[in-house]
Amino acid sequence: MVGLKQGNGKRVAVIGGGVIGCLTALYLHRLGANPVVLEKGMVGRESSWAGAGILCPIHPWLYPDSFTHLVDTSLSMFPAMNAMLEEMSGLKTQWQSCGLLIPLFESDRIHHRESALNWSNRFGWNVEELDTNQSREHEPTINENVSGSLLWPEVGQVRNPRLLAAVRKALENCGVLIREQAEVCGIAKNGQGAIDSVHLASGEKIETDAVLLAAGSWSGELASQIGLELPVEPVKGQIVLLKDEPGKVNHIIKHDDVYLVPRVDGHILVGASMERVGFQPGTTEAVVNSLLEATYRITPGLKDATIVEQWMGYRPGSPDGMPYLGPVEGQPGLWVASGHYRNGVALAPGTADLMSRWIMGESPAMDLTDFRVNRPVTNIDKVGFPSAT
Repeated sequence: MVGLKQGNGKRVAVIGGGVIGCLTALYLHRLGANPVVLEKGMVGRESSWAGAGILCPIHPWLYPDSFTHLVDTSLSMFPAMNAMLEEMSGLKTQWQSCGLLIPLFESDRIHHRESALNWSNRFGWNVEELDTNQSREHEPTINENVSGSLLWPEVGQVRNPRLLAAVRKALENCGVLIREQAEVCGIAKNGQGAIDSVHLASGEKIETDAVLLAAGSWSGELASQIGLELPVEPVKGQIVLLKDEPGKVNHIIKHDDVYLVPRVDGHILVGASMERVGFQPGTTEAVVNSLLEATYRITPGLKDATIVEQWMGYRPGSPDGMPYLGPVEGQPGLWVASGHYRNGVALAPGTADLMSRWIMGESPAMDLTDFRVNRPVTNIDKVGFPSAT
């Protein structure tokens, strides 16, 4: 966890006002830097706001081991980060441990049991294997045809909008400048080839010593404008919000066809589609109906839940499902923290701590070769981009 220190007052322009960008700016400030957050729209209103806040990677056994090491490091920082934010902001994030349950059915297209158990044992994740009766005791809404389930009782969740509100308030309370409606359209370099300023679409120039590209789904598009190839694209996700009795669903329920995230007030997030349709806005009846059909099939006990609303967001996807982290070779002063895809909130404290220290001159404490910005582009169907539609 970043501690209070005196730094060199390095000016850092953080492009992107999502949870990654804002939290990194806060950590930079606490290391003595002078960051400014530049957001093309409104802070935290894209992927960070729309997501479900599951504090566990989606099917981590499908990724290389380096991904789990990064996730484990990040999640270990969450309690201290949450306490810091609540103290600095005076706001509650509704972070809680509720556990995550994967129901198993004979009809599943992919059977995760063996891989999930092997991964959990190798990396020390506490997992319980439940039979049919135990599964339905834990979650009475589940289909009676469930053959069993896997339960990770220590997995947590956070309410994304509340987390973002706490990060923003913390930034404001310590005087970090946040610029909304500040679209970056280019960067400029000095005579030695190092970045010395960013240019806004308004014509304004902001002098800086370093730039962190953390613009989420817009990172790839912006990177191309500054001469960098970065294969980060939007992957649209639609979510439906249900309302039922508080405690009707006890754990996060994750299936390949749908996930359910219960809130303490009885709301249940149902998500989320994976659509490679560019920046196509809005929800669609077909996708919403597909999510609801999967919900009622897997948890028929929720058929009487009230449908409250629907929304969507753009995940910053990458071909292999892994984020891009680190400096850009040949462009001194340019850094990237983007492409976190479906795991942005879980990876937020680790990314912020790592990137802030790295930008301030401290070498990373772990091997980040698999996350380097110039790594080969390899599309991994199981975790990377879905097929374009």
